[in-house]
Formats: sequence, C-alpha cells, structure tokens
Amino acid sequence: MLLTKAVKTAGKYVNSKHVDSLLTNYKKERWVQNSKHIGKEDSLSVWYSVEELQEFLDTAKANGADGIKMYFGVYKADTAKDQGYEDRQTIVMVASKNKINSNGRGVDKSIYITTGNDTRILAYNAGRICPPYCGTDTDTENADWDNLGIILIDKKDEGMIIV
Repeated sequence: MLLTKAVKTAGKYVNSKHVDSLLTNYKKERWVQNSKHIGKEDSLSVWYSVEELQEFLDTAKANGADGIKMYFGVYKADTAKDQGYEDRQTIVMVASKNKINSNGRGVDKSIYITTGNDTRILAYNAGRICPPYCGTDTDTENADWDNLGIILIDKKDEGMIIV
C-alpha cells in the first residue's frame, strides 16, 4: 500500500484478555527457550516511571519525532547496569519521524541529535527489568505479576514451572 502522508497512529487500547493471550503465547513460544539458553529466567517486563517516559517523549517531540520505535535487545557485560541484567532481554526506545520515501511508502527514520561535537541517536533504555527486579522485591518468588498470563509449563525431564 502506498502512503501519501505519514502514519499518525499504529496501536490501540486492548483489554486484559488480549494482554493475557500475548503474554501466555510469549512465555510458551519464546520465554522458556530464552531462559534455558541463558541459564536463568529471562526478563518478562521492563518498567519506567510515567515521569521519565513523559520527559523522553517531550525531548523526542522537541527534536522533530512523531513516533517511538521500541526495539528488543539483550544486555551484555558492557551494557548491563548491574550484573543481574546481563544476558537478559530489554526494550530500547528510539525517537523516530515517519517520512515518505521515493517509492511513496512510509518509513520510520531514527532521530539523531547533535550536542557539542557529538552526534547520537535519541534513545532511552535501562528501565527496571523483571526478573530479576520485580517491584520492590529482588526475587521473583514475591513478585507482583499482575495475575496476567500465569501458566504451568511442562519442561519434561526438567520438571514443571509456573510462570
């Protein structure tokens, strides 16, 4: 489909059933394998305060952004803010502007800003990931999982887990 103007919306509000379905599918289809691969529970969520999200959105808008791309990423030793984050997945938000390319299609271009002699991408990361940090607890046993997507997973010879 050819676009003649930038897309202004892409998402919608959804209900608990929709969220539960997405989380359950993720846990069954990706999370179990990810956790096994890294040898510990992978993260299931990333938390940011409303204030810091608003500040990022305001900064993005002030620099010409009309959208935010959310990328999945994985922390390694050089990017993890603490050892508990290493090898776990995260989300990094990148400010973007929808532009029409030469083929007439909308493309979301990342925003770069210049401060002094430094040009860098306008991006935000390092929220609180769960696990390992779920709410105020530092363990997943007492975590607040919002009662969403709680499932029993049969890991065959490795036993069963509740996620």
